[in-house]
Amino acid sequence: MTEMLPSYVQGEWWTPGADASTDATQQPPTAVRDASTGEIVTHVSTAGLDLAGALEYARTVGQASLRELTFHQRAVLLKQFALALTERKAELYELSARTGATKQDSWVDIDGGIGVLFSYSSKGRRELPNTKVYVDGPIEQLSKDGSFLGRHIYTSLPGVAVQINAFNFPVWGSLEKFAPAFLAGVPSVVKPATPTGYLAEAFVRILVESGLLPDGSLQLVSGSVPDLFDHLRLGDLVAFTGSASTAERLRSHESVQTGGVRFTSETDSINASVLGPDAVAGTPEFDAYVRQLVVEMTTKAGQKCTAIRRAVVPSGSIDDVVDAVRERIASRTVVGDPRDEATTMGPLASVEQRDEVLRQVGRLVDAGGRVVVGSTDAPGGMNPDGAFVAPVLLRFDDASTEAVNEVEAFGPVSSVIGYESLADAAAIVARGGGSLVTSIATHDPAVAAELTTRIAAYNGRVLLLDRDDARSSTGHGSPLPQLVHGGPGRAGGGEELGGIRAVLHHMQRTAVQGSPEMLTALTGIWHPGASARPYATTGDEHPFRKSLAELAIGDQVVSDARTVTLEDIETFAAFTGDTFYAHMDEEAAAANPFFPGRVAHGYLLVSWAAGLFVDPAPGPVLANSGLENLRFMTPVSPGDEIRVELTAKQITPRETDEYGEVRWDAVLRNQRDEVVAQYDVLTLVAKERVPAAV
Repeated sequence: MTEMLPSYVQGEWWTPGADASTDATQQPPTAVRDASTGEIVTHVSTAGLDLAGALEYARTVGQASLRELTFHQRAVLLKQFALALTERKAELYELSARTGATKQDSWVDIDGGIGVLFSYSSKGRRELPNTKVYVDGPIEQLSKDGSFLGRHIYTSLPGVAVQINAFNFPVWGSLEKFAPAFLAGVPSVVKPATPTGYLAEAFVRILVESGLLPDGSLQLVSGSVPDLFDHLRLGDLVAFTGSASTAERLRSHESVQTGGVRFTSETDSINASVLGPDAVAGTPEFDAYVRQLVVEMTTKAGQKCTAIRRAVVPSGSIDDVVDAVRERIASRTVVGDPRDEATTMGPLASVEQRDEVLRQVGRLVDAGGRVVVGSTDAPGGMNPDGAFVAPVLLRFDDASTEAVNEVEAFGPVSSVIGYESLADAAAIVARGGGSLVTSIATHDPAVAAELTTRIAAYNGRVLLLDRDDARSSTGHGSPLPQLVHGGPGRAGGGEELGGIRAVLHHMQRTAVQGSPEMLTALTGIWHPGASARPYATTGDEHPFRKSLAELAIGDQVVSDARTVTLEDIETFAAFTGDTFYAHMDEEAAAANPFFPGRVAHGYLLVSWAAGLFVDPAPGPVLANSGLENLRFMTPVSPGDEIRVELTAKQITPRETDEYGEVRWDAVLRNQRDEVVAQYDVLTLVAKERVPAAV
């Protein structure tokens, strides 16, 4: 490591000048030490850093470079970032050990962070359009004749995403914020916590050296940012992970209160894990509960915002749980330097963190908690300059004790509390004041349903653990990119991750009103009433003969009419086995309030529609990949005619394939011009025409 940890701002690496340590107007450089040995790893300072300039660089250069890219192009870059980090993750593992992380801890942090990049790359290409505007919800028709429409769109915020991260996950904590911001088209300024910031600096350096980062899309500030909020403005947002007290102080800043800066936080949380009354000793649920509790106490030495702080168990099972936890810790947990292969739990991130954890354990003991597993004494045989703490389980006889529901010892510490009824258990969970996650170990669906409905409003996530999912479950303490990470009340009141939801947090939803022509131009999606080009009247080629490069929004097929006969209906019924009475029994069909008598099968009409609009010869259309939003609107009787209008509605090229997806608007009408059915047809179409064989 270097003597002074650099920042990466305004497109270059920056370190404080030689006078940083003597500048009386600045905080002196902070020494960062190895968590196991106390050896100095590096120093951190931002003395002389032009923070305002870094923010403006993001708003100008970063915004410009990301604005050139579509959602899919950004998603492809996220995958390339993940591959670049994967190639060099051995370097990150080596540094991670100095933070106190074991190999398993480092896997959670480093590989978990890389996995977030892969996940958002995949979701971005599957769930977002290959455009720069995201459409939310259906069209709202605002006039009878369809000439005035409304709908909601999302566009990227025009500012910078400032991401203030905690010390416990320097890689995952940064990348889980960076990935959705980048996919949304918003540049990031990452501010890691000082004790482990050198690991965040390492992954940023790898990305910079890869040459993949768009200019200004990612900057790193190594050190304190006391005047950060003074430089923020409308269009910027802050995502904070840390203590509830710090979050409250930041939230009260004028930039947030009146300046329009978005602020989300994920803060400390007194999470609970409830053992169901059916999960007695000897059941798979009991074993899974104990196994999960010990994992959450010892992974990252308990330095997880999602760790179990309160083990809520039936009063009659407390002794069994305590004994099982004691045995499992004794047989499976080895505290030591994570560079020792035998170690299963490393030290805390710093001696300051160790002292703080022991102070909070002291508060819990003073409030009535009894240490029933482990000890607050320094583990034997450890380097005295290391931040080592043994796992500690406390027992509280009074579940209403304020301290057990309010005091968080952010280390390998949990407390066991008894309950008498499900209502009692739910009340204990609620006393935490809002949590990131609560888990419930039960094999009784009624218990799971009652507890979940009682506690869901107090949690961002609820895990139901039983014998059926114990092996496949990712566990109580593992936030996943697909699911919301956050929680109400004390947990911060924010949401991170949650799939595309997190991307939309970095965008502005706006209601747009206008004509079909205007909304089509804005969204890249054809709206009924906008210009269409029926190929039969324009003399153009059939749309199915066009490659993706040649096809245009509004290209259309208007078919001839086809008459439906009673013989057609009966033949389809016999061929498919669909002899539902509405198709085969005139008297019964006429008695149905929805039908005038026997009617054609909806799926017969959809099948006929394909025959009316398809061009059968080999060409750029490679496959029909599905139908969506199918609705049958008007019954079709024998003797009625149907025709179809098929319009190219949305064209989505795939960045990494030689084809893309075309969404077609399909409308079936009868001879009275009534809409019979409406749906979207999805086809895969080659980007370019394949030359005919000679």
